[in-house]
Amino acid sequence: MRFPLRGVERQMVVNAARLRPEFAAFRGIPPELDDAVFARPALLEFFLRLALEEAFLAGKGVGACRARLAAARAAAQFIRAELDTLSPEDRAALPGWVGAMAGDVAPGAATLQAAAPGATAADIARIRSVWPLLGTVEALMETGGDIRLETDPRSALNGYGCSHRPRPWAVTFASSTASSSSERGYVAADKVRLRTAAALLSGDRRKAVSNVLAGVRRGIGRAYGLMPDCSVVLAASGTDTELLALALTQLAGRDLPIRNILIAPEETGRGVPMAARGHHFAVNTALGADVTFEAPIPGFRPDTEILPVPLRGPDGGVRPFADVEAEIAALVADGVAAGIKIILHALDLSKTGLLAPSPMFLRHLRAAHGEKFDIVVDACQARLSSASVRAYLALDAVVLITGSKFFTGPPFAGAALLPHSIAARLRHGRLPEGLDAYFGRDEFPSTLRAAASLPPLGNYGLALRWHAALAEMRALLRVPATRRAEILQVFGETVRRKIAATPKLHLLEQPEIRRHETGETWEALPSIFSFTLRAPHAPERNLTPVEARAVYLWLNADLSGLLPAHPAAGRICHIGQPVKLPAPQGAQGVLRVSAGARLISGEPSHRGLSGKTRVARELADLATVFDKIELILANWNLLWAANPAPRYRAAGPGPRVLSAFSLTSGGIPVPFT
Repeated sequence: MRFPLRGVERQMVVNAARLRPEFAAFRGIPPELDDAVFARPALLEFFLRLALEEAFLAGKGVGACRARLAAARAAAQFIRAELDTLSPEDRAALPGWVGAMAGDVAPGAATLQAAAPGATAADIARIRSVWPLLGTVEALMETGGDIRLETDPRSALNGYGCSHRPRPWAVTFASSTASSSSERGYVAADKVRLRTAAALLSGDRRKAVSNVLAGVRRGIGRAYGLMPDCSVVLAASGTDTELLALALTQLAGRDLPIRNILIAPEETGRGVPMAARGHHFAVNTALGADVTFEAPIPGFRPDTEILPVPLRGPDGGVRPFADVEAEIAALVADGVAAGIKIILHALDLSKTGLLAPSPMFLRHLRAAHGEKFDIVVDACQARLSSASVRAYLALDAVVLITGSKFFTGPPFAGAALLPHSIAARLRHGRLPEGLDAYFGRDEFPSTLRAAASLPPLGNYGLALRWHAALAEMRALLRVPATRRAEILQVFGETVRRKIAATPKLHLLEQPEIRRHETGETWEALPSIFSFTLRAPHAPERNLTPVEARAVYLWLNADLSGLLPAHPAAGRICHIGQPVKLPAPQGAQGVLRVSAGARLISGEPSHRGLSGKTRVARELADLATVFDKIELILANWNLLWAANPAPRYRAAGPGPRVLSAFSLTSGGIPVPFT
C-alpha cells in the first residue's frame, strides 16, 4: 500500500509557515533557530509537533505548563524513534531535555522545569502521576500487552513484524497474523489520545481511561448490532480471551472438572492450548507481571483436560468434516454422560481459513444437550458478518473476536462477546485470582460484579489499539456487502493465478465456508490463501517451518543491497506468519497471504483514486509479493548465508512518517522523503 508523496513536502511547509509567527511564543525554542528550523525538515517536524500539541492541550484548559510538559514528552518520543535518520547537527540542535523526556521513568524536577520553565510543584506532581499514560500514540499502543508487542530497536518492528506507526510503503497482506497501523487507524487512535491526555492532566486518571474503554465497548456493540443484554469484555489479545472463557465455565460449576475440546489447536494461537487449561502462555502478562511460562495460573482448576480435534490428517490434507463432527459429538456426549463440564471450542476461522464445526452442527448439539455444555466460538480472525456473530450468540455461545486480524487494527486487541445467559455468571461469584495479572476492572462493564476482585484500573494501550481497529471497522461497514464480495472475488482469482504461475508454490485446498442462513455472500468467500514452497536446495520436499519463516522474514526486509538488479528486491512485503503443518516427508511450513478490511475500504491516502484504480494498485502489490518470493527461492543460498533482517523502512534515503500525527495536514500523516 503506497502513499502519494507528490506535493506533500510543499504542503507541510505551507502548514508550518502559517504557524511560524507563533513559534517564538513556545518556550524552549531559541529564537536563533527560527530560520534554521525551516531549512531542516527533521527539526521542523520536531518543533512543529511540540507547538501543535502544546497549543491543543492549552486550548483544553489544562494549564500552560502541564500542556508544555505533556507536549514535550510526546515530541521527545516522536523524535527518539527517528534519531538514526538525523544528522549530527540536527541532533545537537535538539533541546537537552529530549532524552530524559522520552524515557519510561519521569525525570527529576530540574529536567521538567527545563522543559517547561515556571512549572509548579503541583504541575510536576500531576505529570509524574500520569507519566506512563503520556507520549505518542505509537508508544502507548505498545503498552498493555506481553513481550510480543515490544519493539525491537534494531528493526523498529514488534514480534509480529509490524509497527504501530503507519508503514504505507510496505506491501501488506498479513491480516491473518497482524498488520501495521494504517493512516486511518493511527489518526483515530491519536485523536482519542489527545482528548484523553487533556482529561489526564486536569481530571481523574482512572475515569479518563475508563471512559476510553467504555467507548470501545460501545463501538463494538454498534458494529455488531448487539442486543443491550449482551456484554463486551475487552482483553489484550485473543489468547487472553481464552482465559476469560475458561473462567466463565469455572464460575458455572466450581466443583466439576472441566474438559476443553479444542478444534485444530495447531491452527489457532500458539498460546491457546496453555490458556485453555489455565496456564501462563508467555513470560509476562498484559498488565506487566512477570510469570513462568506454562505454569498454572492461581485460581484455575488444576485438572482441566484438553482434548484436541485435528482438522488435518498426517499428510496435511483436510479431514472430512463429517468425521470431525462425529468425533466432536462423541466427545461431548461422553463428557455430559460422565457429569464433566464441557467446553467446545468452535473455530471460525483457523489460521489457514478452515471453519469447524458448522453452525448447524452446533445447533443440533445444543438441542441434544441443552445447557450441559458451553460453546466458545473462536472468531478471532473476524472474517464474518455481524449477522453471523449474532447467530452464534443466539446459541448462548461466547464469541471471541479481535480487531487486529481481518480488521487490520494494531496487534493485541481482543474482546469476548457474552450472551445474557453467560454474562449472568459474572454478576455473582469470584473470578480466579490469577486473572488480576491479565485484566483490569475497567475492561469489564460495571454491571458485572465478579470483576470487582480485579485491580481498579484499565488497559489504556488496549483501548487505543481498539480505537484504531474501530476506525477500520466503521470504514468497512460503509462499503456495501456486494462490493466487498466483488473485491474478495478478484483478490482470490489473482492469488490463484499467481500461485499457478509459480512452479515452486502449491496452493492448499480450501473447503467451502458454510455458516448461517443469514450470512452474507462476502463472508463465504476465502480471504486467507495458504501455500507450500518447494525447497530449491532440496527439490524432493517442501520448505520446513524454519525455512518458511526465513522466507517470511526476508520478504519483510530490503534485499536491494544483495540483489540490486531486481526491482522487487527493495520492496518490503509483509504477509502472514508461517504455519507448521504435517506432511509425508516431515513438518512443512505454510505461508499465507490474506485480504484484510483495508483492501475493501481503502486507505485515506487512496481517496483521490477511483475504486477500480485503487484495487488494481493493490493487486499489483499482491503480484509483487509473489515476484519477491520467486526471487528469494531463486537466490536461496545467497540469502541463507546473508540472512537479511526485516526493517521498518528500506535502507538508505526513503520515506519517513515522522508527522503521522492527527493535528498535522488536516489529520493525514505527512511523510518526508
